Amino acid sequence: MTAPTVHLASVGTCLPGDPVDNATLAKLVGVDETWAEMFIGNATRHFTVDLPTGEVRHTLADIAATAADRALTQAGLEPYDIDCVVMGTATPDQLMPATVNLVADRLGIDNVPTYQLQSGCAGAVQALDVARTMLLAERCGTVLVIGGDVCAKHLETDFAPGSRTSAELVNYVLFGDGAGAAVLSNEALGHRVVIRQVLNRLVGLGREPGQVIDWFGLGDRHTDRTAVFEDYKAIEEAVPALAQQTFWELMEDLGWGTDELDFLLPPQLSGRMSDRISDSMPAPDARRVNVVRHVGNNGNALPFLQLEELLRQWDGPGRALAVAIESSKWIKSGVALERS
Repeated sequence: MTAPTVHLASVGTCLPGDPVDNATLAKLVGVDETWAEMFIGNATRHFTVDLPTGEVRHTLADIAATAADRALTQAGLEPYDIDCVVMGTATPDQLMPATVNLVADRLGIDNVPTYQLQSGCAGAVQALDVARTMLLAERCGTVLVIGGDVCAKHLETDFAPGSRTSAELVNYVLFGDGAGAAVLSNEALGHRVVIRQVLNRLVGLGREPGQVIDWFGLGDRHTDRTAVFEDYKAIEEAVPALAQQTFWELMEDLGWGTDELDFLLPPQLSGRMSDRISDSMPAPDARRVNVVRHVGNNGNALPFLQLEELLRQWDGPGRALAVAIESSKWIKSGVALERS
């Protein structure tokens, strides 16, 4: 009997609203436009919330359902073809019901197992890992994988410009909102890209979190805790090294040489940092796929946005490797892809 193979059949994404540039943010929250570009390197991002008014225009379920519908269309499948749905997010719409089930309901998917993984930048890869495991175990034939985050709801704008520190303002220029989805199958559908390996590993033992996103209930909503905390210096120091480790673990596990790699999808933290990591990665001939500079750090949507761009550029046989590092409690993750 031939061992099952997991194929990446399609990818769909959704970025809400028009892109918001640094000049717009500078007027709204008092961010220095030049500082935003030089320090972070993100030029634009998308938000589900209209920042000047605070009006919520889209939920995570809205944009995730749109991305998933696009992935199904790309694969030539209907909702009833899906055997399982897996979602990764750090910012669900509610604690209950799980956003994955709201998305499934909107798509018309029912009577299948669903899973929601709460994690940051590694959540999308964790979701791909769960889906791949289900397919390799032949418990499913086709799995819909979703990743997305809505960060804007954690950003308050009703404050006087100039009253926030740079540590607080960095979140406004760093983050964005978005969603992505992919169809994985045991059959060679769509793009016929094979997922050769997935890596997920917690490496945060004894280390302070690099990022905290808090939540508040009725009992503690008036506390002075900040909703979002980012230790950007710790992230700058740790992520490049963790990215290198992930790269080599995947390459050595598969027996691939650096000269055999055609595409590299590096971690997408910010435009500036992602460029720095890309330049240091030991694959000189691999084409880099960076998207964060123009879409913002939208967490679990980023790997799908990278995969979508990869598939646009990928023509013919080759190998690709994606790395995602989560700084909340330090997780390294990655995916190896091959096309024959």
